[in-house]
Amino acid sequence: MKNIFLFIRRYFTFFSFLLFQVISIVLLSSASKTHESFFSSGANEITGSINKKYSGLKDFFGLKETNRLLAEENARLRNALSINFPVIEKGKKIVIDSLVRDSLGHFRKYTYLPAKVIGNTVTLQTNFLFLERGSNQGVKKGMAVCGPQGIVGVVVETSPNISKVMSLLHRNSKVSAMLKKDNNSGSIEWDGTDPSYLTLRNVTKSAKVANGDTVVTSTYSANFPSHLVIGTVAGISSESSSNFYTLKIKTATNFFNIQYVNLIENARYTEQVQLESNSQKNQ
Repeated sequence: MKNIFLFIRRYFTFFSFLLFQVISIVLLSSASKTHESFFSSGANEITGSINKKYSGLKDFFGLKETNRLLAEENARLRNALSINFPVIEKGKKIVIDSLVRDSLGHFRKYTYLPAKVIGNTVTLQTNFLFLERGSNQGVKKGMAVCGPQGIVGVVVETSPNISKVMSLLHRNSKVSAMLKKDNNSGSIEWDGTDPSYLTLRNVTKSAKVANGDTVVTSTYSANFPSHLVIGTVAGISSESSSNFYTLKIKTATNFFNIQYVNLIENARYTEQVQLESNSQKNQ
């Protein structure tokens, strides 16, 4: 207490000066509208500046709570996104085979079913794709699968809502193919090395093959419609003792980023496969 009285006594003159200054400013602002406006404006600026700094300081210490509330809101919004509630594609795209007619006109041979790719491998010797469409949505074993740029593979297994596709990048995959320009046919396989290239075997040496030629599905396939793009010739090799070329084919489909495909149902698939199977048994 003694120190407080000593402090006031030491600075009494200074405090008295400040007090009289304040009283003078109050009296001056009360007597003159001009001075009142000036002092009021200055006081507002000072008060506003102090309030701004106080608000900033308060916000800084409240960041933890703000972040918590934002995180909760983000979680609610993400849970409400439509991507969390996928609708399995049930649409169909009808393709009419104009080459075959009966007494009633054209018949429907191929039905296209769109599907989303939800799983895919390219680095194994036996690669598969998984599609978000299964037997409940019309998928059957043996159906062909093609993408926006070219063919992809064949369905080998189905569950109610998912289907498993043997990719062209599978050591056991074989697809009947031909050169687009002259219909010389062969068999498309994969040698298990580069996912960007396939091998077309058994193309006769009488065929005039050149790099860049387009390779498509042949008319002999039970799975695929004919003339779907497979890829382009990127290399030609042959052995003198053989009557056939072995062609290196650059795939039209980019298996690294495929997102959507079409499953293709051949209305006469079962009929054709059964006859081919019976033929092989009788040989």
